[in-house]
Amino acid sequence: MPHTDLDRRSLFGLAAAALTLPAGGRVPAGSIRPQPPQDQLDKPPKQEKKKLKQSVCRWIYGDIPLDELCQQAATMGLVAVDLLTANEWMVPKKHGLVCSMAFGPKNMQIHHGLNRLEHHDEFVKDCEAMLPRIQEAGIPNMIVFSGNRGGQDDATGIKNCTIGLQRLQPLAEKAGVTLCLEYLNSKVDHKDYAFDRMQYGLEVCKAVGSKHVKILYDIYHAQIMEGDVIRTIKDNIDWIGHFHTGGVPGRHDIDDTQELNYPAVCRAILDTNYSGYVAHEFVPKKDKLATLARCVKLCDV
Repeated sequence: MPHTDLDRRSLFGLAAAALTLPAGGRVPAGSIRPQPPQDQLDKPPKQEKKKLKQSVCRWIYGDIPLDELCQQAATMGLVAVDLLTANEWMVPKKHGLVCSMAFGPKNMQIHHGLNRLEHHDEFVKDCEAMLPRIQEAGIPNMIVFSGNRGGQDDATGIKNCTIGLQRLQPLAEKAGVTLCLEYLNSKVDHKDYAFDRMQYGLEVCKAVGSKHVKILYDIYHAQIMEGDVIRTIKDNIDWIGHFHTGGVPGRHDIDDTQELNYPAVCRAILDTNYSGYVAHEFVPKKDKLATLARCVKLCDV
């Protein structure tokens, strides 16, 4: 059979078109419109690839002026800066970025947190003034801490954190801000910190039962304490409001010199349809901005 570039569908199409031609074979303008190939008609519309919203924690780069950090961050593809104080909140906007996480009241610290009932009144008073300002600045999250154990049993700590966050939750909901309770390790960096196991934070958040109270899942700290990072993320994404990164061991560059596979972790986060921020909180071993740019690219999966 002689070779031809016309397949059976094309031949039928040409024949049908020929039958509709008027005498003389001329085609009236607009009477026959060319159709795209069938394989193009069968394809669904192309969707833009979903990307992680990457941020960077300010405190790592304290020796770099914030304006310069924001400018550099924007060129790297970062969309936000994390952990800013009130006088810094509006700086990222000048560079097309946002502040993705605000510090809370000054008197709420890692060691001085929600697990003590005697702290709650001061936290509520401060948040009554602070949360409306965070809302006005367009910041989606505020960090909060459990505090240290100081001999306290976990059941009491969980109960007290729940009571405190139940008092703060209406203020956060009114402001449209999510309170993110941070998971930290008590093995290396923060001895005696209470929320050092995922179950602690999960019990608190589930007891409060609000979309405005979630966990700040710090991958570095979680790896040190429990590991099992990807499964934990997938199983509990509904209770996670924010992420921090860091290489283990040492909290340095998130590259192939440490034990976490960050491209795999980032793909797992994307697979959950998480829409919040992943903020880099590692301490670069060498050139800070060059290392940050390299790691941002690594996580752009």
